[in-house]
Amino acid sequence: MILIDYKDRRPIYEQIVEKIETLILKGVFEPDSMLPSVRSLAMELSINPNTIQRAYAELERKGITYTVKGKGSFVSSRNELIDSKKEELKMTLQTTFLQAKEIGFTKEELITLMNASYEEENP
Repeated sequence: MILIDYKDRRPIYEQIVEKIETLILKGVFEPDSMLPSVRSLAMELSINPNTIQRAYAELERKGITYTVKGKGSFVSSRNELIDSKKEELKMTLQTTFLQAKEIGFTKEELITLMNASYEEENP
């Protein structure tokens, strides 16, 4: 389910946030479903519960989850997460397109590349 890459330079809590976001986007965690408890996930991953708590706090800060006191953390609507990811991707694409334009790509070349990438099943 969630694997930690100890060679990754990012903090462990950021990796956990990213993995949970991915699981939500893939539909593994449905809206209003409960996330694993801090203690159980910490034991499963063999890491400090404070690290899991920090990841859960970050997910809540981003509006991806919400907490019910005494019950645990639950997944918010996927719409906010999808909108956020789309906005991030839009900004990345705009930057990439500007860089491509600066080095001489034509609009037609970019459209061809985009179409080819979009058609690929496993890019």
